[in-house]
Amino acid sequence: MSNFIFLFIPTTIHSMEAVPDSQECVGPSSDQAGKAAGCDGCPNQKACAEGAGRAEDPDLPLIRERLKDVRRKVLVLSGKGGVGKSTMSAQLAFALAAEGLRVGLLDIDICGPSIPQMLGLRGQTVHQSASGWSPVYVSQEAFGAAADDEAMDDVELGVMSIGFMLPTEDDAVIWRGPRKNGLIKQFLTDVDWGSLDYLLIDTPPGTSDEHISLVQYLAKALGPDDGALVVTTPQEVSLMDVRKELSFCAKTKLRVLGVVENMAG
Repeated sequence: MSNFIFLFIPTTIHSMEAVPDSQECVGPSSDQAGKAAGCDGCPNQKACAEGAGRAEDPDLPLIRERLKDVRRKVLVLSGKGGVGKSTMSAQLAFALAAEGLRVGLLDIDICGPSIPQMLGLRGQTVHQSASGWSPVYVSQEAFGAAADDEAMDDVELGVMSIGFMLPTEDDAVIWRGPRKNGLIKQFLTDVDWGSLDYLLIDTPPGTSDEHISLVQYLAKALGPDDGALVVTTPQEVSLMDVRKELSFCAKTKLRVLGVVENMAG
């Protein structure tokens, strides 16, 4: 069994935002978008300079309204694949739900959704109602509880993943960025989570389209206690990419709740 070691990051990590680096993208929402030295040669330079990235997405208020009854929103991130990020998301969801908290787990790993397998939900499908898409709920048996265990009657763990929507489990999702981003937005606008104590969002590795879009979509929905949990392993090859993930969090002003060192023993 993997050992999870929680290493809480000091607030000084956010001082990285103050370090100017003109050779890197300043982001489409920046006043310097399309004008900074790092924008030279970018195919989106003209669009950014014209302010396309600074226009507010009209769906942001809808996302905030949809998630208004979610007390805590936690993004599970890692710059490196294979560090146990989805396992961490699943185990954390189980642990919180077993404490009697209402938990939602959103899997936005579009090309490699593994949450349905980890939570014993293979073969399940998404149902739609007048209020939106209904999450798939984990059964008591998945928690190791007997069917007549009254202590588990209040356990609530809802899950949403593209894995519930594929014709077969072996179908590859061959999508470019805009289509992935469209589904992520639909998860945020259309899924009826109801009232939750925690919404955990399991992400793919990296700092690209899915991550940028997710942070932008949640811009008006994240509160002061929301943020990211970053997963790593002890190897330097993993730590190199995790440091990039921390840099991503700093540049997007996403609060880092902590770092989990997985597979440490």
